[in-house]
Amino acid sequence: MYNEQIEAAKEKFGQLLEKQLKRVEAMKAQGDFVDYKALEKIVIGVCGGDGIGPAITAQAQRVLEYLLQKDVKSGKVEFKVIDGLTIERRAAEMAAIPEEVLAELKICDVILKGPTTTPRKGDPWPNVESANVSMRKELDLFANVRPVRIPELGIDWTFYRENTEGGYAAGKEGVHVTEDLGIDFTVVTSQGCDRIIRAAFEFAKNNGKTKVTAVTKANIIKTTDGKFLDAFYRIAKEYEGIQADDWYIDIMTAKLVDEKRRRDFQVLVLPNLYGDILTDEAAEFQGGVGTAGSANIGKKYAMFEAIHGSAPRMVLEGRDKYADPCSVIRAGAMLLAHIGYSAEADKLYQALDICTVTEKKLVLTGRDTGCTGEEFANYIMETIEKL
Repeated sequence: MYNEQIEAAKEKFGQLLEKQLKRVEAMKAQGDFVDYKALEKIVIGVCGGDGIGPAITAQAQRVLEYLLQKDVKSGKVEFKVIDGLTIERRAAEMAAIPEEVLAELKICDVILKGPTTTPRKGDPWPNVESANVSMRKELDLFANVRPVRIPELGIDWTFYRENTEGGYAAGKEGVHVTEDLGIDFTVVTSQGCDRIIRAAFEFAKNNGKTKVTAVTKANIIKTTDGKFLDAFYRIAKEYEGIQADDWYIDIMTAKLVDEKRRRDFQVLVLPNLYGDILTDEAAEFQGGVGTAGSANIGKKYAMFEAIHGSAPRMVLEGRDKYADPCSVIRAGAMLLAHIGYSAEADKLYQALDICTVTEKKLVLTGRDTGCTGEEFANYIMETIEKL
């Protein structure tokens, strides 16, 4: 009765399998994670983006240069400013990332990135692809990493969300078999599981964390979530001294608001869809997603950014110097931890907590009623000096 529809669905499914198997072969050909300690020099790219991006990333760069001044002076660390990722240039070249800018990005080991404008309907710009999406593809940034830190609540979480697989990998490739039946696909590979899970354990090992938690629904979604969970416990055996446990996504959403249990979690690793849900929930504890820094990690490259928008209106009104740099400075702390400067990262996190929560000698309002981003960055560095 439905032979024609089933055959058409089979053909589309076959095309999806072919595409994903090619991807598996590409992942098999990849090398290991970069060992930053073994590099003669670490190149940190500072890419301001557009809108308020250049103003706030400049302040984050000042703070990082202050914390790394010894290694900058010795040549172990180099900062490279990369211009050109503006909406004006991207629109003129009809490119998500202009070729020259991409070439400069690939010279760097890690990137501190300001917000970039993605055109929406009604904007005066052509429909160029998101620079973030393009950067993830071009640099194979498969791990989305978000920390949530609120010392007064005993919260210090780091989420490692898989960025390229799971329920989102084939989001545009589902099949309407008939008017009554639609099918979507969840994609999980051994290589995709291994690299995100290993990244989480490596972060834990390099930053003094003692526990990594996997979040799945493997009791129900047995094939794909089961594969993720099997990989988790296999890899956990390689990391002596780090406790491994797992929770199901439904109960984990409850445990994050459980005042007694939430203090137990440190590093969490999870598939794409669950990571999207849980990181937004977690960010609410510290004031919402606009307050958080974020990272996109690959085996060779890593990019750290604020996750709020580019606020072009602030620039038009001449208020960009009053823009709050704290989210991108927090992303800078993540960058420090990622490349092995955990002591410096801890100092920066402490200073941010003091300056934004407990002491608050200066206040950012986005207008001349508050301090400038430069003044607040100075306040952060003065606070670090006292730690």
